[in-house]
Amino acid sequence: MSSVEVDINNPPPSKITFLPESAVEVTVTAPAAATKAAYEKTALELSKTISIPGFRKGAKIAPQVLESHMASKGGRNAIKVEAIKALLAKLVDVAVKEEHKLDPIGQPVTLIPLETLAESFVPGKDFTMGVKCDVWPTLKWAESEEEKPYHGLSGKYSRKPYDETKFNLAMKDLRDRYAVLEDMPDGTKLDWGDACTVNMVGYMSNDAGDKLEPLPNTASGENVEVVLGKGRYMEGLVEGLVGAAVGETKTVQTAFPERLKDKTLAGKKAVFDVSILQSSTRKLPELDDEFANDVRPGMDIKTLRDELQKAVDEEDAKEFVEDRNKALSEALATRIDIEMPDSILVNQAREKYAEMMTDFRTNGMSDEEIQKLITPENFLKYKNIVKPAIVNDFKVTLGTEEIAKLESVEVPAYRVDEQMASLKKESEQSGEEFDEAQVRPRVENTLQRRMVFDYLAENGNLEVEFKDEEGGEGFDAELMDTLAKDSIAREETLAIELEEKDKAEAAAAAAAAADAESDQGKQQQTVDDSGNGGGAAAKLEEEAKAVVEAETKAKAEEEARIVAEAKSKAEEEARIAAEEEASAAAAAAAADAESDQA
Repeated sequence: MSSVEVDINNPPPSKITFLPESAVEVTVTAPAAATKAAYEKTALELSKTISIPGFRKGAKIAPQVLESHMASKGGRNAIKVEAIKALLAKLVDVAVKEEHKLDPIGQPVTLIPLETLAESFVPGKDFTMGVKCDVWPTLKWAESEEEKPYHGLSGKYSRKPYDETKFNLAMKDLRDRYAVLEDMPDGTKLDWGDACTVNMVGYMSNDAGDKLEPLPNTASGENVEVVLGKGRYMEGLVEGLVGAAVGETKTVQTAFPERLKDKTLAGKKAVFDVSILQSSTRKLPELDDEFANDVRPGMDIKTLRDELQKAVDEEDAKEFVEDRNKALSEALATRIDIEMPDSILVNQAREKYAEMMTDFRTNGMSDEEIQKLITPENFLKYKNIVKPAIVNDFKVTLGTEEIAKLESVEVPAYRVDEQMASLKKESEQSGEEFDEAQVRPRVENTLQRRMVFDYLAENGNLEVEFKDEEGGEGFDAELMDTLAKDSIAREETLAIELEEKDKAEAAAAAAAAADAESDQGKQQQTVDDSGNGGGAAAKLEEEAKAVVEAETKAKAEEEARIVAEAKSKAEEEARIAAEEEASAAAAAAAADAESDQA
């Protein structure tokens, strides 16, 4: 049955009760005229689509006849239920949004089931109903001694140390740009670091170095300036000019780079006839204020060093922006007081669960096994586990949006356009569809969030721990600490068991020794009496040796059994942990099923 719309003019004031987790209970009253109108309009809409013996399809049918027919089909009070839905849709929206100035989330739920409510619904009389719904929470900043509650965020993250080598290379490149050229005396041979002006005529070549067809004009040239530095040009060119002098022509074998833009030449071998027209030595500037002033008027060498160091370090720091932002997020969450609506929590937990279930399926778990683990109880357990992380993420999302408004953080249009162009190109290359209307807002939000974190970093007090990157990636110290503690606990338990066993064996050995001593006395007496002491003593020694060997073997077997049991226990604990994780992962499907049922 399609829903109907009801006009309600000047409804009575509603009553609202605020509940935990950003929920409210709202009590609304539908006036008598509205209940009658909703009931009759619902009946009229139903009569247009229903077929009842004795009535022409589409004919106006009395509500009582419709109710009786629907009841015979198992839909008792169906018209009343739809009328109540129509009234709620109008009244709750007015009460929450207009009267109480709140922003509802999702669909309201009646405090009493609709079928039960319908029992007391009388068209033409006032009707009071109660609903519960989530509303968008209000962000509250915690008290802070800072000028702004989100300034001075403190935390700690790790990154690799400042790269002195990169700084030196950057400074060398800068000095190279401002090198002073001085003409060489006639006959002076070119060496590394010198410069020259040349004419170049190029040819395609083969492995033997033969000249083939001429290269395009773009690959040759006149009055070309060449600096004899490693890695500046195509491989072999500079090496072929070292030792040459003005007036000489050198035939140089080389190869074009594989990544050359001109794909017709990329990776191809070539030969160049290079005529040396002029040669110069290059004198690098001293690292002093004069050099800094040449780079930018008014700048001294200290400022130049500081700015270059900052530029180099910022480039390296980009690798650790996520770690920095994680530290900022954790600190920002502590500055925000907010109640998270349960409906949002459930949705986000379901999304996280879906990702986990996909991982299980990817790792080989069958759909049948996953289905066996799907229970509402498991989903509730999973939701409680991930709740702290989801709440913190929710706080940070709302917090960064609020900061963007307060600080007027806006993303330049060109940055959005650049990102969109890049994403569109990637989609075209992969053959995927690209919906610009959906992608653009997400790109804008992502870039704005990054700008907010940059702002928070500039106005924060983060402690940076510089560490050399050693060991494997993704080392989880907390996890390893837990595993170490578990291992120590198992070893202690094993040690206690072994100690108790040793005590028991010692007691048994003492008793055996006493019995043996007694037997030895008896045997000695027998030996003395019989005069055959040598053979009896040897036999007794062999028997004692056999007893010791048997006890040693039994002890070793028992120790092996205890170790095996400890290992089996650890494996069982790991299996149970894995099953619990799988159960939690499967819960999202339960949540989806629960949602579909609702």
